[in-house]
Amino acid sequence: MSSSTSRRSYGVKGAPYGFLLPATVLFALFFALPIGYAVWLSFRKVRVSGLGLGSGARKEVWAGFGNYTEALQDSELLHGALRVLGYGCIVVPVMLGLALLFALMLDSEKVRLAPFTRLAIFLPYAVPGVVAALLWGFLYLPDVSPFSFALDKLGLPQPDLLDGGPLYLALANIAVWGGTGFNMIVIYTSLRSIPAEVYEAAKLDGATPLQIALRIKIPMVAPSLVLTLFFSIIATLQVFNEPTTLKPLTNSVDTAWSPLMKVYQDAFGRNDIYAAAAEATLIALVTLLLSFGFLRAANRRNKRDVSQGGVR
Repeated sequence: MSSSTSRRSYGVKGAPYGFLLPATVLFALFFALPIGYAVWLSFRKVRVSGLGLGSGARKEVWAGFGNYTEALQDSELLHGALRVLGYGCIVVPVMLGLALLFALMLDSEKVRLAPFTRLAIFLPYAVPGVVAALLWGFLYLPDVSPFSFALDKLGLPQPDLLDGGPLYLALANIAVWGGTGFNMIVIYTSLRSIPAEVYEAAKLDGATPLQIALRIKIPMVAPSLVLTLFFSIIATLQVFNEPTTLKPLTNSVDTAWSPLMKVYQDAFGRNDIYAAAAEATLIALVTLLLSFGFLRAANRRNKRDVSQGGVR
């Protein structure tokens, strides 16, 4: 009895690990190993002997931090990072501001057709990114855009959204159009979890709907706002689909417009997977550091608010 009991106890204790095993294996095979292989490639390079002909003319050797040094000195990668920074300064505040506004409007007591409106706002998120970029790309082209046709009939100037500064607005519009609905759902779900007694107490104190939104709803959904901001920053740093899709439609988007496009060009255009691996590793490190710093700052602020609330 004791041996059977011990085996049964061991089986119960080992059950969670059995459930975790498939996910762990998939994580190791399709996430951890590719990352490790990319990091290993980033420390390698190809040494060419002579004219590069023959079986032993091209040999993979250890490069140390040489690929990282070249990546940090690459002007194309730096300019791409600056372009993404300008792009993110437009996308993140506009997208999250609209998501918060729509969530507050849907949570209002006077809203009508809330299910339909909620679905209509969320629906663009269900459209694949490449399809959305193609859709908006053709809407931007003056020759086929109905907006350009309408402006021409009204005698108004037709701006070229695929050239110069307006290109940032054109790319940001695609991201805002596709991502606002998802962030709105996250914030709206958090709003719906607030107890109704909180609103009733505020109304008894004479608070207006605007005061309730500013002083109760927004502070109580702050964790959701932090979460959406966190994911939005990561998505902005990894922008790839929109500029790549619009590239055939304009000369203003080159092959290294964003850092990830530079990685793709080096890996598959120049066939230099070692430099591309170093660049990808640097992008991952920057993303990790920014994410860690942002979350740490947010947690520190939350702890400070809790401690101040406890003191009061």
